[in-house]
Amino acid sequence: MNIKDIGPGILAWLDDRFGLSAIMDFLKKKPVPQTRHSIWFYTGSSILLFFAIQVITGFMLILYYKPTLDEANASVGRIMTDVPLGWIIRSVHSWSATLMIAIVFIHMISIWLTKSYRKPREMTWVTGVFLLGISLFFGFTGYLLPWDDLSLSATKVGTDIPRSIPVVGAWVTSLLRGGEDVTGDTLTRFFGIHVCILPIFIMILLAIHIYLIQKQGMSVPLKEEVEKKEVRTIPFWPNFIYREMIVWLVLVGFLFTIAVFLPPSLDKQADLMAAAPEGLKPEWYFLFLFQTLKIFPGKILFLHGDTVAVILIFLGFLFIFFLPFIDTKPTERKGKIITWSGYAFVIYAIIFSVWSLL
Repeated sequence: MNIKDIGPGILAWLDDRFGLSAIMDFLKKKPVPQTRHSIWFYTGSSILLFFAIQVITGFMLILYYKPTLDEANASVGRIMTDVPLGWIIRSVHSWSATLMIAIVFIHMISIWLTKSYRKPREMTWVTGVFLLGISLFFGFTGYLLPWDDLSLSATKVGTDIPRSIPVVGAWVTSLLRGGEDVTGDTLTRFFGIHVCILPIFIMILLAIHIYLIQKQGMSVPLKEEVEKKEVRTIPFWPNFIYREMIVWLVLVGFLFTIAVFLPPSLDKQADLMAAAPEGLKPEWYFLFLFQTLKIFPGKILFLHGDTVAVILIFLGFLFIFFLPFIDTKPTERKGKIITWSGYAFVIYAIIFSVWSLL
């Protein structure tokens, strides 16, 4: 056999078994609308890019990490000092998590403001909200794993917040901690959730989310849809993919630059008996919620201020979750109010996050 025939032969073998040609035909025919809002399409694939980096670097880290009370902090230290390129792998893992969550927020806000959740894409939004929640929980559980003083104190604060929920609050806090306080059991529990339970859920939801996007197609701007204007499109393959690859290269370059020059630090091993550090703050994506809890007084009528704050935050989450079913007539007055509520949420989150840092 001529060596030139080997490549086509392998492709033909794979095509017979996986139907690659049918997939490529679908991608070539799949249209991508080109409008002034098309820039937001690139945020979805950017999330997948950072998630893939998370998986790859996570596999590398798990080979050396030991989720025990005595070894967790020391094993992270050995990753950073003894494992070849371990420090950069940990830094890339940490920063890719931060960038992924940032782009998830940007992606969700862009969908909110452009009303891309409108019929028939309601369930795409719902799965996206679940994915946002899982991404935040990834960050929350991963924050404890270095097992230093800062991560221990932050986890104590974070896991104590659900205690303000009426009826089930104490049970939720105990479930998260594996007991009444943050201990080695909490560390083991968070590790299991971080590397096993959450990946299963996110893979299932990602599969559903991507399927719904392929089934419903990409949304066109509301104005063009109402006026029934013809929107210019380009093929998903290769035109749109090539443009996405340029975005990916820029993002990967940015990721490795900040990972090299701003690697995450590691404090001394956590002391369960030590007092919490002064000026303790959660991760940036929880800052506006943290500041929201702080502005409420100790008592509001017969309820604790924290309980009122948690209830209001929960109602806000329900509003976001059911947004497509609330905003059923996006061109009318109610739809415009919901759009402005999206702008208000962004301004509120930025102001309260900055306020929390002051």
